[in-house]
Amino acid sequence: MDAAASLFADRGYNDVAMSDVAEAVAIGPSALYRHFRGKHDLLTAVISHAVGQVETAVATSDSALPATLATAAMAQRNVGVLWRREARHLTAHDHEAVRKLARQVGDRVAERIRDRRPELGPTESQMLAWCALGVANSISFHAVSLPEPAFTRLMTKLVAIPLEAPVELSGTRNASPPGATHSRRETILAAATVLFAERGYAGVSIDDIGAAVGIAGPSVYNHFTAKSDILSAVVFRGNEWLWMRFNQAAAVASEPAEVLRAVVCSYRDFAFDNPHIVQILLSDMAQLPADDRKRSSDAQRAYIDEWVHLVRQLQPDWSAAEARIRVQACQIMINDIVVTRRMRDQPGVATVLKDIGFALLAVQQDVSPP
Repeated sequence: MDAAASLFADRGYNDVAMSDVAEAVAIGPSALYRHFRGKHDLLTAVISHAVGQVETAVATSDSALPATLATAAMAQRNVGVLWRREARHLTAHDHEAVRKLARQVGDRVAERIRDRRPELGPTESQMLAWCALGVANSISFHAVSLPEPAFTRLMTKLVAIPLEAPVELSGTRNASPPGATHSRRETILAAATVLFAERGYAGVSIDDIGAAVGIAGPSVYNHFTAKSDILSAVVFRGNEWLWMRFNQAAAVASEPAEVLRAVVCSYRDFAFDNPHIVQILLSDMAQLPADDRKRSSDAQRAYIDEWVHLVRQLQPDWSAAEARIRVQACQIMINDIVVTRRMRDQPGVATVLKDIGFALLAVQQDVSPP
């Protein structure tokens, strides 16, 4: 299971065969089947174990909650990417079972938050619980590290921020703007974006995309030469929109703190406006053709580098590694909330994410509207 967890996290479920897992533990494939009926069975066991270990840690630990979550995330560093990216490959029954287990984690964290902050209601404590879990699990999505015990100490500090954050879930709901276009190509692109986000790239066929827009599957090829071209278009469009919003935010600000605040808000707003693109950027990058995957990865790395540069202008004592860990914690926390519909639809959530994001990056709150 340890070998499979590492392989699934590194390569993605579709690019790992049972023979790869068997080779990683120096046994024959037939021996592996004595323990697991097939790859789906193995994936279910891996994700259930990873999420279950976090649930057990929260339920049984006597340590303070920030330390408990940070330590559990360090021990199960793959849990975030396995749950967010690979769980879509589970059967409906197994996915529901793992989803219930994940909800138990959130419920337990929320209960412990209310023990310390009895003024909070269930909705508010749930929001902060999932923000804290997003921060803790952000280390799943990158390989940046620090020497111990500095790494665990930093993650404990970061996880504590959402647990203590102010929260007021009121006001208008955050809704993505409706999309409407007369272009067949744009209609196909919009429909494919939703399908890829909900089912995963490998779980969507050209016929599925055609059916979603009311045409025969092969007619899609009048607009895109291959299904992979549709995915590339979605990913590159998402990256370009991120850069456009970053540059717009930077253009209206005059000093580093103001720029960083504007950039955090621009990322948050992009995520709320494009939750399906965020899901695809999280989950399906590995499905891109090799050249497109490299271009997209380079663009995302450069985008994060810009954040790190801004942060270190304000906090020159932080190492590049610490700044990057904080930036990733901020972005992944926003992603986690936005791709979970029951969370992103809460009124006031945008302000909560802004406040926590600012705190993670140690930038002072502004006095402008949220």
